[in-house]
Amino acid sequence: MDKQTSETATSLRRSINRLSRKLRNSALGGITPAQASLLAAIDRYENPSLGDLAVAEQVQPPSVTRLVKTMEQAGLIACAEDTQDRRCTRVRLTPLGRKELLAIRRRKTEFLERKLLSLSTGDQKKAHELASFLEMLLEDE
Repeated sequence: MDKQTSETATSLRRSINRLSRKLRNSALGGITPAQASLLAAIDRYENPSLGDLAVAEQVQPPSVTRLVKTMEQAGLIACAEDTQDRRCTRVRLTPLGRKELLAIRRRKTEFLERKLLSLSTGDQKKAHELASFLEMLLEDE
């Protein structure tokens, strides 16, 4: 890999990580980053098991169990025994959990909208092109 490609990759990584932190900090409201991430994973996987969530979140099962218990007590998620395997617990969003997840997503979008509105028309066009480019990079995943 040539030096310019390496520098560009490093710059992209840093910028994406910083933007991710800013989005997260602007949107969480009253829940933790781990809880927000788990809400999104539950939404993405639709009725996942605790094991599915541990794999998705790249954490140990006891960590997911503790987090799920806290979130269930807060009314964000509901747990139920798997109908096929009683040893397995399935998790779903409650209406409150879905409302919180949608609010997080809305606040993140509003943060980016405010930033985009502060840009010139030319820079807004560049941002649109960058979004398309990032989507293209993710197509292989």
